[in-house]
Amino acid sequence: MDAWPDGRDAATESTNLIARGGGAVDPVLDARLQESVAWVFTDHGLLDRALTHRSYCSEHGIEESNERLEFLGDSVLGFVVTRFVYEQYPQMPEGELAKLRAAVVSAEALADVAQDLDLGASLRLGKGEDASGGRAKPSILADAMEAVIAAVYLDGGLDPATNLVLALLESRIREQAVGPGGQDYKTRLQELAAQECDQLPRYQVRNEGPDHSKRFFAAVYLRDEEYGAGEGRSKKAAEQAAARIAWERLQGEAIGASSDRGDRIGVGDA
Repeated sequence: MDAWPDGRDAATESTNLIARGGGAVDPVLDARLQESVAWVFTDHGLLDRALTHRSYCSEHGIEESNERLEFLGDSVLGFVVTRFVYEQYPQMPEGELAKLRAAVVSAEALADVAQDLDLGASLRLGKGEDASGGRAKPSILADAMEAVIAAVYLDGGLDPATNLVLALLESRIREQAVGPGGQDYKTRLQELAAQECDQLPRYQVRNEGPDHSKRFFAAVYLRDEEYGAGEGRSKKAAEQAAARIAWERLQGEAIGASSDRGDRIGVGDA
C-alpha cells in the first residue's frame, strides 16, 4: 500500500503502527475515531473487532469478524431510536413512529453517518475488498457503524451507546419528523405566537466543539423573554428543540388565560 486512506505516506507511517487484535492498527486513525464517537475504549479489542470485515479475517486467519457485533448493534440502535421517538413525539401515532424509526435506522442513513465519521478509513479489509473500493461501500459502512455502536455498548453500557446514537442521528430524526404526522414546532410556534403575541419568534444560535462533533445551542425569544432553549447536532435540530419548549409554554399560557376568562364570565353570570 502506497498511502493510508487519509493520504499519509505508508512508508513513513508504517513504523508508527501498533499490533493489536490480530493486525496492525494506525494509532492516529484509532485516536481520531474514538474522538469522533466520544468514547475512549477500555477494551480496545471490541473496537478492533467492530472494524474488522470478514474479508480481512479470511486473509489473516482471524476467527471473528464484526458480524456478531453488527447483529447486536442493530438491536441497540433500534431500542435507542424507538425510546427517543416515543418520548419526544407523544402525539405521533404508532404507524408514524414506525415509519420515522425505519427512516433513520436504514442502511442508507447509517452509511451516511459512517461517512461523516470517516469510518471507512479505519476499517480492516482484505486486499481484494480494499482494492475494489470497500471503504466506500454503503453496505460495509452501515454494518460497521452498527458494530461500533455495539462495541461502545459492551464497553461502556447503554448511556454512552445512547449518547453516540443520538449524536449521530438526532438531527436526522427531527428532520424526518417534520413531515406527515410529524411535529414541526417552529411552524407551530410561529402560528401560535402570531395569534397570542402578535409577533414572530426570534432565535439565537451558538455552537461549540470541533467541526466533526459540533453541537448547536438555540434560544427562542418572545416578548423580549427567553421562552425556550434546546440543543442538537445541527442548527435546525437545536431550533426545533427550543421551539418545542417555547410552544408548550405558550400553549399552556394560552389555555390558562382562556380558562381565567371563562371563570370570570361564569362569576358574572351567577
